Amino acid sequence: MSGKTPSGIGLGLVLVMGLASGVAKGDGREGGTLGSVTKESWGRLPDGQSAHLYTLKNAAGMTIKVTDYGGIIVSLTAPDRNGKFADIVLGYDTLDAYVANNPYFGAAIGRYGNRIAGGRFTVDGKSCTLETNNEPGGIPCHLHGGVKGFDKVMWDVEAIVRDGAVGLKLHHMSPDGAGGYPGNLDVTMHYWLSDDNALRIEFEATTDQATPVNLTNHSYFNLGGHDSGAILNHDLMIRADHITAVDKGLIPTGEMMSVDGTPFDFRTPTAIGKRIGVDDAQLKVGPGYDHNFVLSRWDGKLRSAVIVHEPRSGRTLEIETTEPGIQFYSGNFLDGSNVGKGGHAYLYRTGFCLEPQHYPDSPNQPSFPSTILRPDERYSHTSVYRFTAK
Repeated sequence: MSGKTPSGIGLGLVLVMGLASGVAKGDGREGGTLGSVTKESWGRLPDGQSAHLYTLKNAAGMTIKVTDYGGIIVSLTAPDRNGKFADIVLGYDTLDAYVANNPYFGAAIGRYGNRIAGGRFTVDGKSCTLETNNEPGGIPCHLHGGVKGFDKVMWDVEAIVRDGAVGLKLHHMSPDGAGGYPGNLDVTMHYWLSDDNALRIEFEATTDQATPVNLTNHSYFNLGGHDSGAILNHDLMIRADHITAVDKGLIPTGEMMSVDGTPFDFRTPTAIGKRIGVDDAQLKVGPGYDHNFVLSRWDGKLRSAVIVHEPRSGRTLEIETTEPGIQFYSGNFLDGSNVGKGGHAYLYRTGFCLEPQHYPDSPNQPSFPSTILRPDERYSHTSVYRFTAK
């Protein structure tokens, strides 16, 4: 990563990039794709900055819409078993709605995905205090980067076409002290939509001071369609033998709790709703599923972590990741107050999140894999979301 802010993709309101052959712009490899990237104006933020909406379309007709505000995935279409496309992520029709009331729909999350207890940690003997912006169980904590995390900043964007895929390169320089974090953090994120209907998200970051980093994406999925109702019929499989048990503030206790004999055993495909209402102490603090699953046999390499299948549409999502954990959230706080795309109100448990990540509160948990990035290191995280139907 150069450390420099990448340039925009042009002065015009719309840019179409489609290569059938030759060298793809910004990549340098032979080959190409029939896919395209378009850019359009998408309103202004309260501070006067102009936002844009980018549409990525692959050769198979799948589309993803992303805005430079928050790096948010606004829309993602995928075909069902009959080839019918539907938008399968929750979100809004307008920029104003994202600014006014967004429970992280589709957002890029950082500097630290998930919670940090009390908004405090110590690194190399230095005590750091972060913003607290969440109070589960009445206990304040730091969540998803604070009051103005990466979900609320403007990203510099460059469109790229390469062999078999179209993509966006997003860049943000988070200054020393942002949200209370030490160090200037230089972040680059790529969204790649390949012609075989896979979304690949790549994160990289460097710093000039030791600082915790834990980046992810917070899309809410409903494989039946964003407006199709409850997600409880989805069959879910997670390759995890343990979860990090939490207290009433949804902060890990440090215990690696076995999923054996519990409602958290998704090692074989199980409907999300099958056990979500059982009398279980961990489910009660959720309330429902809002837990980090410890992925089995983690080695830092890209490997399959999750498979979700929606039986009515036949759509299947498989997630591969380099991360040691994945947060499964069953939409427990959706209550209809978020009126989304097409005027559809998102009710209780009508979307789910699967967030590849390091564990919550890792800066305060010495037994967890470290999330501290140092000046001589490079943070790297890749997750792939593969969509099929049968």
